[in-house]
Amino acid sequence: MSSYSVGVDVGTGSARAGVFDLSGTLIATAKRNITMFNDRKDYYEQSSENIWNAVCESVREAVELAGVSPSSISGIGFDATCSLVVVDAQGKGLPVDSHGLSDRNIIVWMDHRATSQTDFINKSGHDVLSFVGNKISPEMETPKLLWLKENLPNTYKNAEYFFDLTDYLTWRATGSDVRSSCTTACKWTYLAHEDRWDETYFEHIGLNDLAKESFKKIGQVVVPPGTAIGHGLTDKSAEELGLVKGTAVPAGLIDAHAGGLGSVGASLNGKASEPESSMAYVFGTSACTMTTTSKRSYVDGVWGPYFNAMIPGKWLLEAGQSAAGAAIDHLVKLSPAYGEALELATVQDISVTQWLSENVKSRFGNNYSEAAKLSDGIHVVPEFLGNRAPFADPDSKALICGLSMDTSIESLVSLYVAGILGLGYGLKQILLEQQKSGVFIERIVISGGAGKDPLVRQLIADATGYPVVTPACDEPVLLGSAIIASFASGAFESVEEAMNSMSSFDLTYEPALGEFNEFHNKGFNAFCSLQEAARVVR
Repeated sequence: MSSYSVGVDVGTGSARAGVFDLSGTLIATAKRNITMFNDRKDYYEQSSENIWNAVCESVREAVELAGVSPSSISGIGFDATCSLVVVDAQGKGLPVDSHGLSDRNIIVWMDHRATSQTDFINKSGHDVLSFVGNKISPEMETPKLLWLKENLPNTYKNAEYFFDLTDYLTWRATGSDVRSSCTTACKWTYLAHEDRWDETYFEHIGLNDLAKESFKKIGQVVVPPGTAIGHGLTDKSAEELGLVKGTAVPAGLIDAHAGGLGSVGASLNGKASEPESSMAYVFGTSACTMTTTSKRSYVDGVWGPYFNAMIPGKWLLEAGQSAAGAAIDHLVKLSPAYGEALELATVQDISVTQWLSENVKSRFGNNYSEAAKLSDGIHVVPEFLGNRAPFADPDSKALICGLSMDTSIESLVSLYVAGILGLGYGLKQILLEQQKSGVFIERIVISGGAGKDPLVRQLIADATGYPVVTPACDEPVLLGSAIIASFASGAFESVEEAMNSMSSFDLTYEPALGEFNEFHNKGFNAFCSLQEAARVVR
């Protein structure tokens, strides 16, 4: 009987499941939306029950659509956003705000309620902060835990477990509270290279009770992603998922890291490639970059280095942009010509950004590098939600330079192209900062919905000066979770072997040279000058 793996991805707005064979071929997928609650500015909440139900429905439908027997599914892997889940001793949710609604028991990754707690932690200057670019983010978990302790003491006291969403899913599936070093190292300050929590950090920031309880609530056993957990699916979870009891469940991944795992170790021209030679650029609503290294490397403003955070036995540097696809969507809405473009896009049943891209591509045949000239002296620093890397500056804002009184569609096209170039120049800053610490790559592997456009891929290659490569699988995030599921089931001897066997590269977009190189060097210098000017003004 053939063997298959299921990858489950829980993003910000939906849960998805995909069935893969051991060559990495995607057989079928299914999706269910999940509910977001946003009652006030910076507060975003979800329900663990709603998410688990969406996961179960997606898995059952994907397996049915694949036409395979549940008994042929050898493993199921989970990835999710790095959101904080709070449950009591019975596994029921606890409220995470004053509304008192126990079903709303998740503080979502993008929630920024804990900014004052974040500032307090950063001022502490503790040594563990050196593993998050010297600045912790309100998107991480210890500031959120401190907020809960200070604002909802009953919830904090009555919690049996605080989970990262990925670890909640594996706990729900197996009954084991074993955590992944991906989630705990990247978002909770776990020192995976030393296999320990730093008690002094928790004591220093006011979470000493977690240390006194030997970290029972946040994880006493932490293992690398891909490690088989417990005895696999329990009777109950197997029934809910439509699978077989005992199906292997690995320690999971953060969603962006699953995308990295599903792409950077791909085979190249039929040969295994080194993960260290590629940077994963997961380009969606926001953008996340992941660079694998064999040695520990510190880069200012870049999260990490994290050990065992994506590929077991390797270090990881994580960076990115707080707004990427969302920044372009917001940028084009600022144009006086947006309404006209919206009407034209609606007629074709596509988004405005899709319409703009098609408009640009129709002018240049296959030579998309020429499109950069359409920016026409406009420069954009698209930091609407601050700078995640390399400056770790949540207070930075977007800038647009070079606007005229032109209100035509053509001016909107110029703004759109300039916005994409701005994202490319921001990515180049991260690459240059990593180079200062001796971290070099050969290619950028792009994935995510916003990264599927050939125009975007070429402009990113030109703006950064690096080849941009696409994974052959259209769903590298789902594939990443299926890869660790296949390893946990025993189909491969290592995660890297599974990566090489189940993923491969597809198209390559080489950076343009000559006059284009000079053009983008000037554009990058203008980008950096605008950032500096904004800091001076602020």
